Amino acid sequence: MGGGGAFSFHFGVDIAAEDGTPVYPVVSGTVSKVTKDWVGVDTGGGRSFQYWHVKAAVKTGDRVTARKTVVGTILPPAGHVHLSELRQGQAINPLASGHLTPYADRTDPEVEALTFRTPAGDDVLPNFVRGKVQLIAEAYDTPALAVPGDWQGMPVAPTRLTWRIENLGGKVIVKEQIGVDFRETIPDNRLFWKYYARGTYQNCCVFGPHYSFRQPGCFLFKLTREPFDTKTIPDGVYELIVTATDIRGNAGSRRRRFTVHNRPGWIGS
Repeated sequence: MGGGGAFSFHFGVDIAAEDGTPVYPVVSGTVSKVTKDWVGVDTGGGRSFQYWHVKAAVKTGDRVTARKTVVGTILPPAGHVHLSELRQGQAINPLASGHLTPYADRTDPEVEALTFRTPAGDDVLPNFVRGKVQLIAEAYDTPALAVPGDWQGMPVAPTRLTWRIENLGGKVIVKEQIGVDFRETIPDNRLFWKYYARGTYQNCCVFGPHYSFRQPGCFLFKLTREPFDTKTIPDGVYELIVTATDIRGNAGSRRRRFTVHNRPGWIGS
């Protein structure tokens, strides 16, 4: 399912700083690309970094030293530098263990809501779930560091979502499944709507000519790439349990009771 507009995964981390702030490389290397708004640095072994929203102070071929060479300054009105880390051209998580340091995270992600939809995207009552359905989790994480300026209080996405189904006695009916896992890398942008559900939008999003200034985003995750077939489990009353986890293992969970009702009649215990 697509839609008008541009949709892509966020391939890095945003680091808040005032416009005009000098930007230094996190790893030494050679400048491989300079554009009007970003600088690329090749650090060897197929590894490279990109510094976005930056007015370059270097040129292609320059040797730069970590924490010493100024690669550029933050362009207004960005108020942040976007840092991407790539291995063989594939984006990897700069916050993974052994990468960008120092970094500590003690905030727990939250699963805000769990809903069910038909494959066409229509909402389904949790007490009458039948056939194939999309399992949708609305989930957020809070930045580990307070963010100043216009991005203050904005949520970010958790890196991993898992789910399982239990009966009311606590017996696991569908064992733990990985719904989303962005801990190491991100999928191809062509798969955006395989991971996100309609209604998803970013912080300070743009709808046509309208800019949603200071408005937080909404992150709706599909827990399966294809709709879940409720006919694979008996009719009955269940609980969907979803856990959101960040890159440092902090977690938050939510459960939602629902009834699988494929056959007509009364559903008992």
